[in-house]
Amino acid sequence: MKKPHLQKVRAAAPLIAGILLSIVLPAPVAAQGGSGTMALVGGMLLDGYETPPIHHAAVVIEGNRIVAVGPASDVEIPAGAEIVNTEGMTMLPGLVDLHVHLMILGHGEYAEWWPILDGAREEMMAISARQLLMAGVTTAVDLGAPLEILNVRDDINEGRLPGPRMLVSGPWITRVGQQFPPWFQRRITSPEEATEQTDDLIDAGVDLIKIWAGMSEDDMRAVVDAAHRRGIEVHTHLYAPEDMWAAIRAGTDVIQHAGSGGNPPYSDDLITEIAHRGIPIVQTIAHRIWVYPATLEFPERLQDSRLKEDLPPDLYGEFQRSFEDFHRNSYFRTTPRQIRNSEIAARQFIDGGAVIAMGTDSGSPMNFHTEAAWREISALVDSGMSPLAAISASTKTGAEVMGMGRDLGTIEPGKLADIIVVEGNPLFDINVLGYVRMVVKDGVRYK
Repeated sequence: MKKPHLQKVRAAAPLIAGILLSIVLPAPVAAQGGSGTMALVGGMLLDGYETPPIHHAAVVIEGNRIVAVGPASDVEIPAGAEIVNTEGMTMLPGLVDLHVHLMILGHGEYAEWWPILDGAREEMMAISARQLLMAGVTTAVDLGAPLEILNVRDDINEGRLPGPRMLVSGPWITRVGQQFPPWFQRRITSPEEATEQTDDLIDAGVDLIKIWAGMSEDDMRAVVDAAHRRGIEVHTHLYAPEDMWAAIRAGTDVIQHAGSGGNPPYSDDLITEIAHRGIPIVQTIAHRIWVYPATLEFPERLQDSRLKEDLPPDLYGEFQRSFEDFHRNSYFRTTPRQIRNSEIAARQFIDGGAVIAMGTDSGSPMNFHTEAAWREISALVDSGMSPLAAISASTKTGAEVMGMGRDLGTIEPGKLADIIVVEGNPLFDINVLGYVRMVVKDGVRYK
């Protein structure tokens, strides 16, 4: 039933690429940030710190920087400023997502997606970038993509495409991974090859290195040593406790996926070691174990109107076909067990006091860029974080983990103007983060 439709879409790949090109290349956007003066006035302000909100606040932006913040009654609005009314809404920093995949958009089966993607890699990544930005993600880390993502990153940074400012790893490094295409990963057989591949990726222009599964401690140490010599950080994709201990000893900088239910609960000594060392954890807990039951309860979410707007009809139809009987898809085979594990595992690093930043694995099956961030933040709240702490983890902490805390992550004078406005009060209902009404990135209003 699936194959004839898939063959039709594969045959249409060149046409799809042409259509996508016209869809995702809008008029150029400002490359050097905003110009002039803008004031957001009237709404509640969450500044990214774990402190009480400022009610009836004002934020003044000049160019691409914030110059004044406080209660509107105390803030002087410069003459001639563009005034944006945010009454009845909440202003907060742009979201920072430390785990996205621009090359995937939520299709239900990876193996069926790769042949389609081959016809339009950069066009698909441009669609994903725009979806993330419109969902309030103003800064993101991509942890697995072909090297063409360097072009997409540069197009965003230079103002030719709308999207979050990006740090990208390009292909990950692994000893396994037969299910993924060769342009998606660098497979190695020795620590020496791990060093060579790390240097090659850094020479190509990546911002960080990702280690995927199957690596020995010596492999990891070789990657870390090569990357750190050149001032590049290493993120690890890990689940098993023994692999996490090896990653700690090897000196990796950020641990991805821990706590997302791939394993039963971790030991207290592992949690304590990570917390005491201050190694950031990016859990990605929603991408299966929250998204799956949410889709069982409300399958209508799969007819995402923004996905329909961004894709040609044939390709949108292929996505819908891939969601049929999604519980049988390979990605969700172990999800019921992961859901059971998550009752403890998703809380462990939060309860243990570890450094937690937000990451979504957005683009994975049924985990759309258009909504992955608010679902992940909601899952953090479900797992024990207060709404205020979850927002801070998704803004201030994320920027700090990326090494951008001096410029991003909070709303205060001197910082870059990355601000989103949502409808309602996320401290009362964290899910209102799904209702993004305005996005300002680098002083430019995109939404």
